[in-house]
Amino acid sequence: MEKEMEVIKENKMGTMPMTKLILSMSVPAIFSMTIQAMYNIVDSIFIGRYDQNGLTAISFAFPLQMLLIAVTVGTAVGVNSLVSRKLGEKNFKEANDAATHGLLTCVLSYVIFLLLGLFVVSPFMNAYSSNEKIVEYGVQYLTVVLCFSVFSIIQVMIEKTLQATGNMIFPMLFQLTGAIVNIIFDPLLIFGIGIFPELGVLGAAIATVFGQFCGMVFSLIVLFCLKHEVKITFKNFRINFSTLKNIYAVGFPSIIMQSIGSVMIIGLNAILAVSEAAVTVLGIYYKLQSFVFMPCFGLNQGVMPILGYNYGARNRKRLYSALKRGIIIAVIIMSIGTVLMWTIPDVLISLFGGTDDIMTMGVPAFRTISLCFIPAAGGILFTTLFQAVGKGIRSLLMSFCRQLVLILPIALLLSNLFGLSAVWYAFPIAEAGSLILAILFFINLVKGDFKKLG
Repeated sequence: MEKEMEVIKENKMGTMPMTKLILSMSVPAIFSMTIQAMYNIVDSIFIGRYDQNGLTAISFAFPLQMLLIAVTVGTAVGVNSLVSRKLGEKNFKEANDAATHGLLTCVLSYVIFLLLGLFVVSPFMNAYSSNEKIVEYGVQYLTVVLCFSVFSIIQVMIEKTLQATGNMIFPMLFQLTGAIVNIIFDPLLIFGIGIFPELGVLGAAIATVFGQFCGMVFSLIVLFCLKHEVKITFKNFRINFSTLKNIYAVGFPSIIMQSIGSVMIIGLNAILAVSEAAVTVLGIYYKLQSFVFMPCFGLNQGVMPILGYNYGARNRKRLYSALKRGIIIAVIIMSIGTVLMWTIPDVLISLFGGTDDIMTMGVPAFRTISLCFIPAAGGILFTTLFQAVGKGIRSLLMSFCRQLVLILPIALLLSNLFGLSAVWYAFPIAEAGSLILAILFFINLVKGDFKKLG
């Protein structure tokens, strides 16, 4: 018992110099998330080269993929927040209990997406397009990705659980495994190279879930065969509804927050549906945007457990220090993304084999939307802070404000007044409004809960 307490007492999240700590925690996650974004982009590039209808199909399919990510990551964020806070409080028994319950939630999440994959994807795609080829491609892709989503659900849960203990290397390796396998098998199965059959968009989906399967197997081996600061065991396990409540107190707002993004894409696709080129531009943007935002989300993965740990340890100085340095790093990442979107948007779009219509609409669209990147950096870090300290509802309100209250009505208004080319201005306007709300929430915490910290 003494040794276990000593290990937790000496956790680097409470002692290491802050900048060094953030970099040591975040760089592996940033690297793995960048690779993750790369394989998402490669997936779309190969599909675009194979058939532009396939690229439009996965643009329409994107909201259901976002919903899968929302439930998977949102639930895991709830576990991450609870585990890191319990470690900060030196309550390792409850940290273990939270981690074990985290794996249990994977079953519930998978059942939801299995049912969606079996019964919802066909009417979903038919509601968007009358183009039979687009519908066929979308149904193929979504059915495979959703019905075999259990692999990614389990892998993400294990990643977030280990990250809560300060272990960022293995989560990086899990993601790298899945990404590399996907990148290797994508062209083989899409174009039918060598002994592999030509499966087109279906091949892309199979390559994706096979990569996720490999990542899951690797993560399960590491979780149960190596020693960690949390231990998952189902021996004498009983469901504790109080633990589940604590997980979903942060996890459910995070799920809703990210699910709102799915609703936003559905709404934007509906506004842009009069032009297949506009829908494709939006789909390409979200693939490329991930290359900018994923490193920022990797930074979050490193900063969140630091914030949660020091909040649990009641160390206000280190809590503020982590937030400030995190925002500075996020602004640097987003600034680089903004420069790329302004200087070479045509090069980026051409990677997907874009037609003249897509290029004409896409170049100004990318430059306009990228104006939201720098304000988004602050919003993302404040969202991470609210989740880390158990105030997930504030993150939910920020997301709700940005993606429903602001962006969709503004996009619809701009479309009606000035045409489709004006829709893209809704992004920076909504992001600025969300950042203002985040700052107000933060000031409220500084005057309230944070005053009680040491």
